[in-house]
Amino acid sequence: MIDNLLKKLIGSKNDRELKRLWAKVQFINALEPEISALSDEALKAKTPYLREKLANGATLEDILPEAFAVAREASKRVLKMRHFDVQLVGGMVLHEGKVAEMRTGEGKTLTATLPLYLNALAGKGAHLVTVNDYLARRDAEWMGRLYSWLGLTIGVIQHGLDDQERRDAYGCDITYATNNELGFDYLRDNMKWDLEDFTQRGFHYAIVDEVDSILIDEARTPLIIAGSSEEDTSKYFRIDAIVPKLKAEVHYKVDEKDRQVMLTDEGIHHAEQLLGVANLYDPGSIETLHGLNQALLAHNLYRLDVDYMVRPKEDGKGMEVVIVDEFTGRLMPGRRWSNGLHQAIEAKEGVEVNAENQTLATVTFQNFFRMYGKLAGMTGTAETEATELHSIYKLDVIIVPTNMPMIRKDFADTVYATRSGKKKAIVEEIRELHTKGQPVLVGTASIESSEDLADALKAARIPHVVLNAKHHEREAEIVAQAGRKSAVTIATNMAGRGTDIILGGNPEGMARLEAKKKDIALYDEEGFETAEFSALVEQMREQTAAEHEEVVSLGGLHILGTERHESRRIDNQLRGRAGRQGDPGSSRFYLSLEDDLMRIFGGDRIKSLMGAMGMNDDEPIEAGMVTRAIERSQKRVEAHHFEIRKHLLEYDDVMNKQRIFFYGLRTEILKGNTKDYVLRVAGEIAEGICNDFLPDKGERDLAGFRERVEQLFTLTGEEVDAVGQLPYAQAREALAVLVQKFYEGKDERLGGEGMRSYERWSILQIIDAAWKRHLLVMDHLKEAIGFRGYGQKDPLVEYKRESYEYFEQMRFGYEDEIISYLYRVEPQPAYTPDEDLFRGPSDTFELGPDEQGNAPDGIQRVLRFTAGGLED
Repeated sequence: MIDNLLKKLIGSKNDRELKRLWAKVQFINALEPEISALSDEALKAKTPYLREKLANGATLEDILPEAFAVAREASKRVLKMRHFDVQLVGGMVLHEGKVAEMRTGEGKTLTATLPLYLNALAGKGAHLVTVNDYLARRDAEWMGRLYSWLGLTIGVIQHGLDDQERRDAYGCDITYATNNELGFDYLRDNMKWDLEDFTQRGFHYAIVDEVDSILIDEARTPLIIAGSSEEDTSKYFRIDAIVPKLKAEVHYKVDEKDRQVMLTDEGIHHAEQLLGVANLYDPGSIETLHGLNQALLAHNLYRLDVDYMVRPKEDGKGMEVVIVDEFTGRLMPGRRWSNGLHQAIEAKEGVEVNAENQTLATVTFQNFFRMYGKLAGMTGTAETEATELHSIYKLDVIIVPTNMPMIRKDFADTVYATRSGKKKAIVEEIRELHTKGQPVLVGTASIESSEDLADALKAARIPHVVLNAKHHEREAEIVAQAGRKSAVTIATNMAGRGTDIILGGNPEGMARLEAKKKDIALYDEEGFETAEFSALVEQMREQTAAEHEEVVSLGGLHILGTERHESRRIDNQLRGRAGRQGDPGSSRFYLSLEDDLMRIFGGDRIKSLMGAMGMNDDEPIEAGMVTRAIERSQKRVEAHHFEIRKHLLEYDDVMNKQRIFFYGLRTEILKGNTKDYVLRVAGEIAEGICNDFLPDKGERDLAGFRERVEQLFTLTGEEVDAVGQLPYAQAREALAVLVQKFYEGKDERLGGEGMRSYERWSILQIIDAAWKRHLLVMDHLKEAIGFRGYGQKDPLVEYKRESYEYFEQMRFGYEDEIISYLYRVEPQPAYTPDEDLFRGPSDTFELGPDEQGNAPDGIQRVLRFTAGGLED
């Protein structure tokens, strides 16, 4: 109550922030007459002028008003779009390293040009992170015309680029890329053998588009680079063959809420008989038990055309399982579930099973994006995740007002007892709206449900188009037409589609399609529209203008959701497609008690209530109680996923410290500081030997001392024996001098430059192999650590303690190996190692890099601590 009173008196924090930013908007607007009066050449000259101001001590905040005014004027001239005042507010929110929540249709793509231009002037690079390659390429081409005209360079990172192309793109002032490509390039760079081969140049400033999708939804899946392992894949088919012989509830129980399958005692005995195994829980059978659990998951919780598709391979040789992104409904070719789950699904579908992989490098999105000096984000739906964005990324959410008032009508959910009753009602509503002429966007949660509904509409003779993972190539074309009169569009999850649905049709989108057919160039060398393309746009604008008015009079775009998603944000993203820029619109969700969300989270209670009220399949219920029950279910699922992400981050924070140390060491070695490193480590080892064998107090072990010095430093004879006779402090100093003198003698004998090169390659081979072994140990530790809970110990505390011990063991191990190797080996003078021999050594990667030094194949994303993860 007091909070509400204070809000009324002084406004919310969001209101106060907006008030501060509106004052700056007035200042930027005051510059508009002066900037508008400049010639094209004078406006372009503002870029070097602003850069010079920064070089002379001005800050980005000092030049912000002028930079924003310049970018807005350039946009008017090049893109034919003038930033709204609310977009200036959004741009300032992004510049300050916060999240701008801007509704769909408010122009986030154009808003981002302001802070990107401003921050790129610093010359350290500015990144725009998108959810897929299509949007990265489209936005870079579209907005890139503005940046190029102002004298900035633009790069775009796409799947399939070689290292030089990536290096060039990262070297640009502004770079568009997907979150996956950025993360994998970071991991690949830290597996390189030469600093000149690195593609990235640091992490200065980034704007994350669809920030909730990338930093929240996808944060459950770490990025992993892996190499293949030797594995007999026939076991997956052998295990898969027995699954149909096991009965649900008798031999195993399915927990859909936590996505787990558990064998019963009867099931264990029956499976042992079917597999010919004496005891599934014997250490020798643990892999078989794991494979059986994954096969049960594959058969009971992962569905064809919902979670994955089976399609022909690109080379035409056989079929493959391709994952469908649960948040965007897009296919994710090349990615694989981890922990044997993908192999279990391949066996289930009868396609070729590929061997599991071993981790070579890994990072979570949380820890990757926290490396940026300044991080910002934009989305239409961030408010529900504001707490998590602040706690993990220190990102505050600012809700930017709409340019025009929002007048969309959101109707209450309509609930049916069965799916068949719901489908019948959906088809009838679509028929009614289609006949009336009102466009309808139907949101489905999976490919399977979109095609099932498409079949029903076909039977009812209602014309429609389907947008799902099977038709993603036509995405822009389908969405551009979705606002036309009588249009019926069925789409799987609409997150990050990045294309506006304009009532009456999108004239520019339609003109692009027409230009493609007629082979008309869109832009000239200056980045301006060609006369032919401009004429096409005008022609389409005339065609759509009348239709726009007609569709507005019919009530605008109607959003029809066929079921609730487990996240409220995904539902809001679908709703947000209607009511853009003050247009009318409406939305309604149709649900059934057989929907997954309702069935798993308390549908029985509502079902019994409907039965008591004597309601049949065809009668809907519209009640606040149902809507509240659904919201409670969604909140529980969101809380569950937050716990998974938090759990993942807590564990990865431990690994992150080790990763930073290891990658830092690699970078120092690559910079050529190898002699200092070798002598420092040699001195520390010498001190350790004296501590162990020549203690200040206690019994001395001279024989052990001599043996250890010879083993590590190859030093023998009277000098070593003489050191062993000295008191502890003098012995420690004398051994350090002896060790250093021996190595410097070798260095002088062999020629410094050749020795540096040899040291670099040798050290990298040894530490990379050690890091690879350490990651394997950590994978096993993560899998087993949960059992510590049964012994009343906190698994996370145990993981921190043991991982530190393993890391120290690894570090001491590779340091001993480096010293032993470099003190013993005798390379030829002026030795230069064969690069091809060292770039992909067999003890570092199973899959070596190609001739250009690109990273191995087998790149993955993996989800730990849940039933399955993703691998790339």
